[in-house]
Amino acid sequence: MSLINKVRATLKSQDTEGPFELYVTRTPGYLWACLFEWLGVHPVVVTLMSIAIGAASGWFFYSESLQMNIIGMALLVWANWYDCADGQLARMTGKRTLIGRILDGFCGDVWFFSIYFFLCLRMQSQPIPGTNIEWGVWIWLLGAWAGLRCHGRQCAIGDYYRNIHLYFLLGANKAELDSSKKIKEEMRQMKWCSADWFHKLYLYFYARYTGSQEDQVKVFHKMMALLDQKYGGNIPEELRRNFCKESKPLMPLTNIITFDTRVIVLFVCIGFGVPWVYFLFESIILEAVRFYMINRHERLCQKVIDEVSG
Repeated sequence: MSLINKVRATLKSQDTEGPFELYVTRTPGYLWACLFEWLGVHPVVVTLMSIAIGAASGWFFYSESLQMNIIGMALLVWANWYDCADGQLARMTGKRTLIGRILDGFCGDVWFFSIYFFLCLRMQSQPIPGTNIEWGVWIWLLGAWAGLRCHGRQCAIGDYYRNIHLYFLLGANKAELDSSKKIKEEMRQMKWCSADWFHKLYLYFYARYTGSQEDQVKVFHKMMALLDQKYGGNIPEELRRNFCKESKPLMPLTNIITFDTRVIVLFVCIGFGVPWVYFLFESIILEAVRFYMINRHERLCQKVIDEVSG
């Protein structure tokens, strides 16, 4: 079996992975996972290394030296390879843990918090283009809007749409399409003063994250309620196939608003010494992509509702 076929075998579906993800991200991640398996390294250790390397990359973006910035770019790419490797390693070795799942979800947030912090620190004393006025607090406000508001929603909906596609393509067991309501019910059954306190804390934050995804897709949940009422867990194969056919064109967009395109633009903006352009790209361009995705997906869901109801 060729290397690429081995990498494909570790993917949930090729529908959600484009050529860039397969060759630039997943394949190096797989090679690192093979090395870590041979060395006997636990997946959680790989995740911790990914967090540390990605967070360190932000410090190198504070400098206006291109050489330092290139080191930061290399570190972020390296961290992303490890972020891919930890999941592949967990599947290869069967070493899946709750703490690993928590840290893996926490990983990207730490990277980009560090990056935004050091970029804002770098720019706050620089003049706003075309003026003699320093960015000051305004760059912090722009960075907070782009990072805390836009970035979070974009990554959440991109991840959610991939899981929706996998749900219809492969079934509930192969997709992480969780319900915030069910998560909250599970959380309420646990007590803080028990051995389950850590799991309960994880479920609390996971329920909030899942809720933020659900809030963006109202028509989808109406469709799922209708399908559950009419078919239970046995959605007709033809309906699944037709849904995936129309959902598949959105999968490249989910990659655009999550990591790959975002990081390419980040590197270009830093390389040309205009990091503030990246914040605008995230706030305007990627938000437009997010709105387009939601509008198109919700229209697809409404189409299914009309067909099933009719």
